Amino acid sequence: MCALELLEIQPWAPDPGAAPLTECAGELLAIAANGTRTCVGGWQLDYGSAVSGKAYRIRTRVRFADVDEWRDRLQCVAYWGKVSADEDRRRNKNVVEWDYLLPELQDDGGLTFERTYVAPEGTDRLCVRFTFRWTTRGSSDWTLPEIDVVEAQTWPSASTIAVATGKRSDSDHVPRTVLDKVAYYAELAEQAADHEPHLIVLPEIAVQYGVDGSPLDLAVPLESPEVDRFRTIARDRNVRILLGLLERDGDAVHNSAALIDTMGNTEGVYRKVHLAVGSEMDSGILPGESFPVFSTDIGRIGCNICMDSSAAESSRMIGLNGADFLLLPIMGDHRAWHPEDHTWDAERFRGIMQTRAMDNQLCIVVAVNHGEGSCVIDRTGHVLAWNDGTEDVIVATVDLDDGFRPSNKGCYRGTNWMQRRPHVYQAFVGRENLGSLT
Repeated sequence: MCALELLEIQPWAPDPGAAPLTECAGELLAIAANGTRTCVGGWQLDYGSAVSGKAYRIRTRVRFADVDEWRDRLQCVAYWGKVSADEDRRRNKNVVEWDYLLPELQDDGGLTFERTYVAPEGTDRLCVRFTFRWTTRGSSDWTLPEIDVVEAQTWPSASTIAVATGKRSDSDHVPRTVLDKVAYYAELAEQAADHEPHLIVLPEIAVQYGVDGSPLDLAVPLESPEVDRFRTIARDRNVRILLGLLERDGDAVHNSAALIDTMGNTEGVYRKVHLAVGSEMDSGILPGESFPVFSTDIGRIGCNICMDSSAAESSRMIGLNGADFLLLPIMGDHRAWHPEDHTWDAERFRGIMQTRAMDNQLCIVVAVNHGEGSCVIDRTGHVLAWNDGTEDVIVATVDLDDGFRPSNKGCYRGTNWMQRRPHVYQAFVGRENLGSLT
């Protein structure tokens, strides 16, 4: 039994000339192509009696035929508020907010669209739109939505993040042995832990940064006294630590970032995929081959390291793999050097990091070895904390469930991911594609 009152079922289209063919057959709502490339529209179902603050799970199923790109052609959207069948949702003052139902291809070849929403204040109306679009052929049969009251989804509480890098003025005066580096960054981690954060992020290869010698000789395994020092801090201070190090893994060495949990265990390891042009690329260090995301009780965490940031694919993969946080230990960024006089330009760097956060709808946490430019930026691009080079530690609190919606009232995150058309991105993974070099 539907948890909301069904008020009306009607076809919708932005213009009569664009309207697809529609037919209501019992509990199936059919939508088919009209033979023109302007085809867009479908069915609209209006419900009443929604209660603000209650969570509603909306689910519908669709079977389709002669449809090539189902993600393009079939769409389901929920609007909270009263919507006319020919109305532009972005200009409708009666719409409080809207969002996409998420498609999932089933084993039988059909699709399920499903999402759980908490009804907002300001309306007791829900409109669910089925859409068929952008094709001259094909058809689809949709079931009436199942709408149930469910337990509200729980999000991780706001997480406090500390970035411990040391001051810029100290960066050239840190002792130059591995043991001294461990002591230096362990002291910084302890200092950061005084702020009682959920996570401490340390800079790139903190364990060996600035130490003379071959990376193959300096590397240490994850199970070693050098790493154990940080495991002890994580356990004693009840905090996660992201530790950058040259990692020895059998006969290989990686530039790695190890996520240590509050029990002192390794929760995940990321190995730098794009090695820095120059000495690192030809040093014997082995690049990583994946962009893992680690599920934790403060959110889903992924990493890039330094040169990774120059390849847009690196942060995009972290986003596509579902991360809430992108942690970025980084020595510097060649894009942030001013092109005229080759000086470090902090504002250029800030803009690059803001773009990475917004493009991938995640919070980015940046730990720069020399301190300046270390930052915490939320998914809207707001800089929550910034180190101008005078701080040992910066701290920010991030709320994952921030409720941000742009002026069109749709979910910023939903629009970011649901607008994608993966089938037109083939060059993105073309092995022979050298871009503008060819």
